[in-house]
Amino acid sequence: MPKTKTIFTCSACGHETGRWLGKCPACHAYNTFEESVAIAKKTIGRGHAGGGRFAPTPSTGTSTRLSEIKSIADEKFPTGLTELDRVLSGGIVPGSLMLLGGEPGIGKSTILLQICQNKPFTILYVSGEESAGQINLRAARLGQFGENTYILAESDLAAIEGEIHRLSPHLLVIDSIQTMMHSDLTSAAGSVTQVREATAFFMRLAKERGMATIIVGHVTKEGAIAGPKILEHMVDCVLYFEGERHGGFRIIRAVKNRFGGTGEIGIFEMDEGGLKPITNPSEYMLTGRPLDAPGSIITCAMEGSRPILAEVQALVAPTKAPNPRRVVSGMDYNRINMLLAMLEKRCRLYLSQADSYVNVAGGMKLTEPAADLAAIAAIASSYKNKPINPETLIFGEVGLTGEVRAVNHTQKRIDEAAKLAFTEIIIPQANLKGIKRPGGVKILGVANIGELLALILA
Repeated sequence: MPKTKTIFTCSACGHETGRWLGKCPACHAYNTFEESVAIAKKTIGRGHAGGGRFAPTPSTGTSTRLSEIKSIADEKFPTGLTELDRVLSGGIVPGSLMLLGGEPGIGKSTILLQICQNKPFTILYVSGEESAGQINLRAARLGQFGENTYILAESDLAAIEGEIHRLSPHLLVIDSIQTMMHSDLTSAAGSVTQVREATAFFMRLAKERGMATIIVGHVTKEGAIAGPKILEHMVDCVLYFEGERHGGFRIIRAVKNRFGGTGEIGIFEMDEGGLKPITNPSEYMLTGRPLDAPGSIITCAMEGSRPILAEVQALVAPTKAPNPRRVVSGMDYNRINMLLAMLEKRCRLYLSQADSYVNVAGGMKLTEPAADLAAIAAIASSYKNKPINPETLIFGEVGLTGEVRAVNHTQKRIDEAAKLAFTEIIIPQANLKGIKRPGGVKILGVANIGELLALILA
């Protein structure tokens, strides 16, 4: 019987200790320590030291000249989905470890199966949640698959390792990491120790065998990937799958990528045949938008290097309640509250006596400050019940004193708006210098929110 030891692990940050603590000394969270039993002969969960089957191959201790190291940039292979290749800066790198997170039912398993379609190399798809029959039902909806795609319904790491050695796959898919189990650990699947040890195991195999590996991670109710934060530090690439579960489109966003840029997004449409890339997202987002309706305006947001047009909507309704409601979807709640206070203070719009609702149509999430000016325009339009010209586009950052500040990538935003036939673009005054004005497009600059309201509500 191997010797065991009891360890306590913080579920928030992964800090380990030999005794239970009420407050974590690392992240200062309360009541987050979980008890687990580990094999004393091994260093469990770190993946950097210790013996046994899960220890990494020891280094030879020999350094290599940087100029002599072979570049891996040309070894990327495409996924077969153009939008996903954009996010990954060209494709998947052999030997890389990728983490894909998203809410249940968003389409993670669907897109993974689509990646496996019609590839000229061996693929092993490991599922710890579904049976092989369930995966086959989904695959039948997506189309034809090659003879070199293998399905394994298993959660034990030892069994998975044996199948990897037998097949020597070029691509390994793990769905999901929270169901994988190290048989030598007594803690339940999904615990901090099990998740961390399983990730270290697949990381070692990926690097040793040059095998590209994609692992699926569950997310918490706040939208973050479940498990210790070290999970995201260990992998080479972190992708978030976003979008309304019952909506028509999905977004994949790279928040970490050791082989390319971050901030890029890929946009897909979900239908019966799976996920289909949307090559012109701006046109797609504006389909069906109302014309001549108060509280609606179009803005242009930068997602990585791509300009995307989105509709910002607002509804302001009088209320007699002592605490008016503030509901925000698709933008930062605190920032909208700041803009509402600014409109009341600087422009004498009595929004403290009204319920305010702000929404970005289509489920898009706008995080950059350049959407401030559009939000202010939509709120003021709804408050005054005056529609804004539907051929007008607005972008710009707003400061607390009501000034409109410059934003980056102005020319890209203007060119994208011109392609979709917008005839009037309102931008920060500071961005007017040096821009190229497309034919038939009137570009106006504003220095503060007072000038903006005078233009759109005249």
